[in-house]
Amino acid sequence: MRRSFLLTGLASLTLTACGGTDEPAEMDVDAVVPEISEAETSVEQTAEIEDTMATGTLEWTLAGEWRGDNGDRDEFRHPGETLEFFGISPSDTVIEIWPGGGWYAEILAAWLNANDGTYVAAHFPIDSESENRRNSRMNFENRFLGTELFGDVIVRDWGPDNIDLGETGTADAVLTFRNIHNWMRGGFTERAFDDFYAVLRPGGVLGVVEHRLPDTREQDPLASSGYVREAYVIAIAREAGFELVDSSEINANAADTADHPNGVWTLPPSQDGWDMEGFDSAPFAAIGESDRMTLLFRKPDTDAVSLENTNSED
Repeated sequence: MRRSFLLTGLASLTLTACGGTDEPAEMDVDAVVPEISEAETSVEQTAEIEDTMATGTLEWTLAGEWRGDNGDRDEFRHPGETLEFFGISPSDTVIEIWPGGGWYAEILAAWLNANDGTYVAAHFPIDSESENRRNSRMNFENRFLGTELFGDVIVRDWGPDNIDLGETGTADAVLTFRNIHNWMRGGFTERAFDDFYAVLRPGGVLGVVEHRLPDTREQDPLASSGYVREAYVIAIAREAGFELVDSSEINANAADTADHPNGVWTLPPSQDGWDMEGFDSAPFAAIGESDRMTLLFRKPDTDAVSLENTNSED
């Protein structure tokens, strides 16, 4: 089985990035900057802000009042920087896998709708055996369907017994946020990545954010702590045919040791066990949300060539 191979024979993978800052050279500021009055500066800055916040921009979406208190988590989830890293265009067809209550959907659906894009939620199956998942799906539909703000949101069943993400080769992007540990527990991680590969057009991208287990630690095949090795995710994606484009530390948290009594759910926002008598939650509150990998994969353009060759032979 591929899972056994990837978990036991996975080579160590290290991704490094180098960078630095250059000290600015001294200059005669008065010699190169024209004198601008305080009033003129204020007008120009106001115009820039209004342009940035114009309806339909990502900045406008992130500042949307419909997000309520959800915006408080931006300091940990960095949605603007993450979507920019993934290279998402607001006119794209974007599939979000298992969006849950819709934290990212509030951003993506509104942004895409304002720019003639398409948002697809690959949600828990409506007939799931889990009551929690059925309720999650129902609440999602009540929140996002039939509104002017979010537009024509498409909701599809997807899970261990459902593979229909859409027509083959039609999506520009597939995004998943903190879900892979669930698929490992359910035993269909490899099939999940195969599904993503199939629905993406050649050149389409897969964006992954997941709780990160240090690569020096042994990977639990069921990811019972909620943490997953970055090298494992990369190996699974490559096995499905994806190319690794880049990795980012946008959602990293060096304070997270990934060894908590209730796994990742000990940390905010879950706070599992915090209500237990004698439990000291202060150290975990100080950590904040989990350390997360942010990976960008791409379906090779060579698949388009292969498809053309196949069609020419028919």
